[in-house]
Amino acid sequence: MAKKMYELPALPYDYGALAPYISEEQLKIHHQKHHQAYVDGANALLQKFDSRPDEFDIKAVAKELSFHVGGFALHKLFWKNLGPAEECGGEPTGTIAKYIEDDFGSFERFKQEFSQAAIGTEGSGWAVLTRCKVTDRLFIMQVEKHNVNVIPKFPVLMVLDVWEHAYYLDYKNVRPDYVAAFWNIVKWDEVNQRLEELL
Repeated sequence: MAKKMYELPALPYDYGALAPYISEEQLKIHHQKHHQAYVDGANALLQKFDSRPDEFDIKAVAKELSFHVGGFALHKLFWKNLGPAEECGGEPTGTIAKYIEDDFGSFERFKQEFSQAAIGTEGSGWAVLTRCKVTDRLFIMQVEKHNVNVIPKFPVLMVLDVWEHAYYLDYKNVRPDYVAAFWNIVKWDEVNQRLEELL
């Protein structure tokens, strides 16, 4: 039986749907070129695992696989927690709103801290909202690259890609403007659903 491989997921909206906050050109390149590259990289490494060539450096291959699979998985989550501005953005409601109020004091405080995490991520990486099952609290993680500073087994509720390839065409090197724009296209219904599935 043929083993399964990674596949590039289709976006849940058209390439122009996130404009003007993310342009059609920016989104198309990000999805078709960059996300596809992580899919291709992960699949190439899976083939190495399957064939076990004579010169097989498991340490190097495992590290590279973590990078590519992390890129694949985080992008897949990212696309789903975005949506057209006329349907998204604003303040959350429901269970996620209650958790934000309890754990951060207010939505504005949460927005400030998440934005700081995104803007302050060193080099390339992600701002991630997650939940600790043990303490039943929301945490913000700064994930460098796709696989550094990840807290194991903490489920992801919301992500913001702050690699330059996510925003350079639209915002050049002004990451704070891109982060500010993100709040207009957050799909809170998706974030809320991810949280409720954990409870």
